[in-house]
Amino acid sequence: MTRPAGAQVLPDAGAVAREAAERLIAACGETDRERIAICLSGGSTPRRLYALLAGADCAARVPWGRIHWFFGDDRAVPWDDAQSNVRMVREAFGHGSAIPPTHLHFIPSDEGIEAGARAYARTLLDFYGAETLDPARPLFDLVLLGLGEDGHTASLFPGKPASDEAAALVAPVPEAGLAPFVPRISLTVPALASARHVLFLVTGEGKRAPLARLAAGEDLPAGRVKGQRVAWLLDEAAAG
Repeated sequence: MTRPAGAQVLPDAGAVAREAAERLIAACGETDRERIAICLSGGSTPRRLYALLAGADCAARVPWGRIHWFFGDDRAVPWDDAQSNVRMVREAFGHGSAIPPTHLHFIPSDEGIEAGARAYARTLLDFYGAETLDPARPLFDLVLLGLGEDGHTASLFPGKPASDEAAALVAPVPEAGLAPFVPRISLTVPALASARHVLFLVTGEGKRAPLARLAAGEDLPAGRVKGQRVAWLLDEAAAG
């Protein structure tokens, strides 16, 4: 086996984004709580997903007023920098999207990655309403993740301290494992795994090797994220 058990294989990255949109909308429909928490991922396929959600086919089915959007990681650059996930998300959703301004929770880094990690952990806990996470009450309704060619997810790189963090919800990442080699801030495995649904979006031939390593049982950061329900959407290029 060269892919995670139960993975769904779709023709291309566009089909992965469309399936992810349907699953996100369905996850929102599973709860009648006033607030829904979704953790966003960077990357080209998530960008397609966000544009779809804001587009004519999906926008009316998304409960924009109830969703709070968080970030799984970001690079320590200004929010208008081309390398920022904030900029990518804003552009993909559209600056005039239906997201209330107070519902998009950015990761701060202007005072350094250590201070930014502490501040974002405080943001998560304040939203959650408790000082520790209860496994019976996940922080997120849905976490979106990708897979790097080295097996990383969010900014949790193999062999780096943040990938082994077991207590903090957010960690500074002073040295990335892959380009661009800029400092980052990332949610940790305990935070990412505190989710009703975890959805990996994996596209492109470059992802075949890490998928095979995960399927073989290698301990990679992406394989450590175990939410209540973990699903993988692959395109044919990644699945091989």
